[in-house]
Amino acid sequence: MNNRDSVVLRKIIQYANEIDATVKKFELNYEKFEGDFIVKNAIAMCILQIGELVGKLSEELKITYNAMPWKDIKAMRNIAAHNYGEIDLEILWETAIMDVPRLKEYCEKIIAELE
Repeated sequence: MNNRDSVVLRKIIQYANEIDATVKKFELNYEKFEGDFIVKNAIAMCILQIGELVGKLSEELKITYNAMPWKDIKAMRNIAAHNYGEIDLEILWETAIMDVPRLKEYCEKIIAELE
């Protein structure tokens, strides 16, 4: 892993932590999330940033650590950026609650193995 990959993985973890902190701070469930544009925007922005960062990971890292659907994660960024007004909120919520924590754990695992 090059130094850039390490920096990018740590930033992904940071955004994952921000999503988690938002969910906890506002005691979110789907209904609260759906009804609050502030938390929707905050979480969507973090997911957008994660997707952007995945695009900066080296191909070598993505090939070596292929248990994550890196292309799909980057695609979610494009959906958040270009179709924001039409994002399926259930998919956004599921991504934030289920997929992002798994991604965070995987990034932490990569860092632990390579450092």
